[in-house]
Amino acid sequence: MARPDKAAAVAELAENFRESNGAVLTEYRGLTVKQLQELRRLLGETASYAVAKNTLTKIAAKEAGVEIDDALLTGPTAIAFISGDPVETAKGLRDFAKANTPLVIKGGFLDGKQLSADEIKKLADLESREVLLAKMAGAMKGSLQNAVSLFNAPLAQTARLVAALEAKKAEESPAEAPAAVAADADTTPATEEAAPEAATDDATPEG
Repeated sequence: MARPDKAAAVAELAENFRESNGAVLTEYRGLTVKQLQELRRLLGETASYAVAKNTLTKIAAKEAGVEIDDALLTGPTAIAFISGDPVETAKGLRDFAKANTPLVIKGGFLDGKQLSADEIKKLADLESREVLLAKMAGAMKGSLQNAVSLFNAPLAQTARLVAALEAKKAEESPAEAPAAVAADADTTPATEEAAPEAATDDATPEG
């Protein structure tokens, strides 16, 4: 690729990084042109999907102030730049990868937070923005003013998604530490109370 072409490609990638909420890096080795077109249609308006050279991606990410793990920049890389609901993007990529095994989700980031391939797959299991809005609006039981405020206000996207992912992790591996702390707490007072009794016995005058 000629130098001017490289500069233009880097500039375009950097702009995509700046304008998107996040990105998912994938390996597309083995996919046909027709399959790539199908994936772009599947993602719709939630994300744009572009093939990119790893060296240029690394330069563009640095220019845009985005940190990408070098381990993700191996093999043929195509990037889904998220412009809509990240849950819908994750669902689209996951479902397409199930039906088209050559597509591999490598990892990515969302609003500056690094996401592993497993976290992106868990993200796909969450409810979409539209579903959450519908549930919240229904819970308001016809309060028009509250409903208008809800639909006009953007969701705290990152906080919601990160909290949901952390909750999933907690459910899958419950901590046992509190039980151990409780056990220590039960034995400590007994030890502390024994000391004053011993001191009292030593201080008591004999017969």
